[in-house]
Amino acid sequence: MSIFSVSPFLSVPIAWIFVASIMIFLHYSTWERLALWIAAGNIIFVPLAIAAHPDWSQVVAAIGNWHIPAAAALGAFTYVILANLGTTIAPWMLFFEQSSVVDKGLTVNDIPSSQTDTAIGSLSMGIIAIAIVVLTGTLVYGHTGAANFDIQAILHILRQSSLGSIGTALFALGLVEAGLIAAIAITASTSWAVGEALKLPRSLNLKPQRALPFYLSGILSAAMVVLIPHIPLGFLNLTVQVIASIFMPAAMLFLLMLLNDQEIMGSYVNRPWQNYSAFAIVGFLILANGL
Repeated sequence: MSIFSVSPFLSVPIAWIFVASIMIFLHYSTWERLALWIAAGNIIFVPLAIAAHPDWSQVVAAIGNWHIPAAAALGAFTYVILANLGTTIAPWMLFFEQSSVVDKGLTVNDIPSSQTDTAIGSLSMGIIAIAIVVLTGTLVYGHTGAANFDIQAILHILRQSSLGSIGTALFALGLVEAGLIAAIAITASTSWAVGEALKLPRSLNLKPQRALPFYLSGILSAAMVVLIPHIPLGFLNLTVQVIASIFMPAAMLFLLMLLNDQEIMGSYVNRPWQNYSAFAIVGFLILANGL
């Protein structure tokens, strides 16, 4: 929000109050709908990428001929790859999935719809992620020191490009809402996990006076960390995701044990191809972490 001359000491408390309020005062169904509308704001990156007039033949070639840049430091490059894996396949998602299923009241009859929902969401976010890379790659790549640019430097270049001040403002707002939906999801996940570990009442459908510790457990610390002066938020964000990728293999193995339990899963027990796919993912994560 600093691009709009809003100080973090104002924007962070406002975001904190917003996230806390929707958790405390909204029931699950309303909370979920609001979160989905905020997440829909990510779509803004697609028209912005098109407006940047990229060379689409180069985009297709880059996707088809992906490789590690010759001049890249392997350790730093692997660190970024692990961070991407950690934000895509994260342990906290397991807490979020299981608790949201309970809070929403889903049954086995809802599994096909849930699978479709997951597929649509994954495809949509993949397209949006590609749009962000295409947009910044088209307009920022080639500038001196581009590898070390922070968000302010990128926004400055975008403002000087064909996007102008309006396109830059939309890009910044897209990042704001992306951060906000992440805060909403991870805050809920943390609260559910803490509530389960400490055996607290845990549901977004509970009245505030009954479960205030549950509502606030995932919110209090994050805002304070963000406001620490000169804290390297970019590095901290990457590091958190790397840690997530390190812990994910263990979490997935426990999940696989559950999915292969005939007594619990019944007819929904994992098929062999599902196990092979899961073990391939776990193996890849272990290999990447070993590097």
